[in-house]
Amino acid sequence: MRKQGHGRIIYNSSVLGLVAMTYRGAYNASKFALEGLADTLRLELQGSGIHVSLIEPGPILTNFRQNAFALYKKNINPAKSVHQKTYQAMEERLQQEGPAAPFTLSAMAVTEKVIHALESKRPKVRYYVTFPTYLFGTLKRLLPASWLDALLRKVK
Repeated sequence: MRKQGHGRIIYNSSVLGLVAMTYRGAYNASKFALEGLADTLRLELQGSGIHVSLIEPGPILTNFRQNAFALYKKNINPAKSVHQKTYQAMEERLQQEGPAAPFTLSAMAVTEKVIHALESKRPKVRYYVTFPTYLFGTLKRLLPASWLDALLRKVK
């Protein structure tokens, strides 16, 4: 990319790269790290003609829940946990058919943002995809941390 004088680097992050949600610690951490890496790389590549963008989807119709549930069953023993009631609710959510969260979009919504990041003369730094991503991205900028934390603790 440096040799040709231009390029695009696009990372797939998450709404959970903007805000943290309970019981998703490893996932939150991986997406926060990805956000930091992309931000650092963007600063380092300033003026090189190489653009760095983050796609921040939120709820998208994929196999994510099925895969998460399989790993949950493999690694978590809810019967021996102080979080047993929370895990029961999580199991019900992960096993739901169709969208488990409001405002879930198809993968095409992500594709449209990726195409814009690839083809735009001036690609955005961040591409929010779903309503929850726009909402939480805005609330993170506007609300005191304690208010946002109280709200996020209620999201399942």
